[in-house]
Amino acid sequence: MDPIYLMNNVFIIVCFTLVLLMQGGFILLEAGSTRMKNAGHIAGKTIFTVGVASIVFWAVGYGFIYGEGNAFIGLSDFFYGDFTSEVDGLAGSTDFMFQLAFAAIALTIAFGGFAERAKLTAYVVFAIAFSAIVYPVVAHWIWGDGWLADLGKQDFAGSTVVHLTGAMAALAATIILKPRIGKYNKDGSPNDLAGHNQVYTALGVLVLWVGWFGFNAGSTLGVDGAFFGYVALNTQLAAAAGAIAAMFIVWALSGKADIPTTLNGALAGLVAITASCAFVAPWAAVVIGVIGGLIVYASMKFFEKMQIDDPIFALSVHGTAGVWGTISTGFFATPELAAMNGGEAGLFYGGGFTQLGVQIVGVVSSGLFAFVLSFIILKVMVTIMGGIRVSEEEELIGLDMAEHGSYGYPENMPEQDKGKATGA
Repeated sequence: MDPIYLMNNVFIIVCFTLVLLMQGGFILLEAGSTRMKNAGHIAGKTIFTVGVASIVFWAVGYGFIYGEGNAFIGLSDFFYGDFTSEVDGLAGSTDFMFQLAFAAIALTIAFGGFAERAKLTAYVVFAIAFSAIVYPVVAHWIWGDGWLADLGKQDFAGSTVVHLTGAMAALAATIILKPRIGKYNKDGSPNDLAGHNQVYTALGVLVLWVGWFGFNAGSTLGVDGAFFGYVALNTQLAAAAGAIAAMFIVWALSGKADIPTTLNGALAGLVAITASCAFVAPWAAVVIGVIGGLIVYASMKFFEKMQIDDPIFALSVHGTAGVWGTISTGFFATPELAAMNGGEAGLFYGGGFTQLGVQIVGVVSSGLFAFVLSFIILKVMVTIMGGIRVSEEEELIGLDMAEHGSYGYPENMPEQDKGKATGA
């Protein structure tokens, strides 16, 4: 057997493992960014919904993305299990595992809009719907020979497919669920419902940062030519630039080097470079990361002013930065890298407005589809399930106790205090 074929498969399974471990980063990030009374719930629902997403993706999701079909959706390869197939120089099962990890990440991003107020049953039902149809359709359009792929849309590792899709579903959820109790005063001014553990949040970002090399570098789908190293370089530079830019902008405007903003800047740099990591020069990766770090701060302030309660900042980190990252290739894609990886050169390299226009069309169409379909699904869920938000009493007690019967920090929540706990 060809040793390069074996190495490619080993490499992608390692990258799959890194992307799967990003769920651990999300557990720490989300738990640290929310209140103590919901920490166990966040950890537990993440593991459970990754399980749901895996089964649904195996049954229908992969087929809707990569099956033979039309420009809108795939229509074959359901209940995937062909051990003889090869896809892009990989064993079919290896490719399946890698794509599964991406679908699970998109779902976890979407659930940022549910944080601290949604019923566990809402997570279960939406996990099925999102993994079966919302994510697969967008992924097919761009990665599965759909109509956006035919136009030459550039999205190397998923700024649109994964991050924007998840963020638009999160936006639909935040609108339907409405803000958490106590987030806004009667005059519309916001209160700071601070997360309970910034160390968890920082460690979560670091785990995600490391896992992102599986996400981006793994999207080269092999070791031949070692192009994954170049992709990793751009990924690192953008993340670093995003963290620095976010810290300095919040420091300059507020007088304090706010830690959550700095951490979100690093993530925004990572999200932004995800589409363009294989298309741009390293200097452009730095610029993309800097702009990602700046706009994530502006976006966080904007959504808070609009009374859209987003505890995990999914809309800003994955949505706004995902839009910027996707559009950035229309400016910065080099002719050589575009020729290697698809599409046309960017505006700044003499490519004109062609690729920029394609990127904008891709962002608008994918974002609208994910938002509208998610909104419809959630509205139907509200009608059929009699609501998807926990009661006021359950929200005040915390979802750890209300949905699971025990606190994530039982030693800090004595038995005699559980009935009156409001979180800290």
